[in-house]
Amino acid sequence: MKKAYNQDERIAKMTFASVYPHYITKVEKKDRTISELHQVIEWLTGYDKKKLQELIEKKVTFEEFFANASLNPNASLIKGVICGYRVEDLENPLTQQARYLDKLVDELARGRKMDKILRTP
Repeated sequence: MKKAYNQDERIAKMTFASVYPHYITKVEKKDRTISELHQVIEWLTGYDKKKLQELIEKKVTFEEFFANASLNPNASLIKGVICGYRVEDLENPLTQQARYLDKLVDELARGRKMDKILRTP
């Protein structure tokens, strides 16, 4: 399964700062706000706006980004397909966490209600 390995390695070495502007563009194109994006990221990782900015400035990799995150206990409720992969079936924890974030950003951009995105009852 060389393809999955390459994906795992690529995600691990990618910097969060290189992807973050794409998240902003994606949500703003669909009339969602940066504040909502930060809310989604904080829900998943525990990083508030200040800490997020610090991580962006340090240009941390996704590996570092998720290694120090306090992943939300309800993250496992994130299901579905993103980038051609079913997130709940991904075996590499880091890849799965990065795809969780991608999925949440996608749901935000698609106009899903915040309580659904944040998996609140």
